[in-house]
Amino acid sequence: MTERNFDKRYMRQAIAQAQAASARGEVPVGAVLVDPLADRVIARTGNAPIAICDPTAHAEILALRDGAYKTGNYRLSGLTLYVTLEPCTMCAGAISNARIARVVYGASDPKGGAVESGVRFFDSPICHHRPAVTSGVLADACAAQLRAFFKARRQKSSQKKG
Repeated sequence: MTERNFDKRYMRQAIAQAQAASARGEVPVGAVLVDPLADRVIARTGNAPIAICDPTAHAEILALRDGAYKTGNYRLSGLTLYVTLEPCTMCAGAISNARIARVVYGASDPKGGAVESGVRFFDSPICHHRPAVTSGVLADACAAQLRAFFKARRQKSSQKKG
C-alpha cells in the first residue's frame, strides 16, 4: 500500500470521528493516532470541548492524551497523528512536546491553523521538535464537513432570531 493510500485510509477514520463530534454538537474535527510500523490505531477521537467543558479538548489533544495513557509514555515518538483540520497553536505545541513523528491533516485553516498557516509553529525557533507534515489529504471532504456544520449552525441561529 502506498503512503498516500495509507494516509487516506486513516484520514477516513478521522473524518468518521469528526462526524461523530458533529452529531454531538461539537465542531467536526477528528483525530486518529497511528503506529505506522505496526499499522495500528493507538487512539481515535473527535472534538469535545462542549461535552467535557474543557477549552483544551480539541481532537488532537484528546488523541495525544489517550495515546500517552495507552502507551504508558508521554513521548509518542514514531507515531503519526491524522487530523481533519490543520492544528492550532495549542495543538501544534502539544504535538511537538509529544514528539509526534508525523502530522497528516486534511483541510487548511487560514484563520486558526498554526502549521502551514498563521504562526507556522513548527518553523519557529522556540519549537523543540518538528514533525514531518503532510497536508491536504482528503482536504475537500474535510472542508466540506466543516462548511456543512457551520452552515447548519448559521441557519439554526437565524431561525431563532426570525
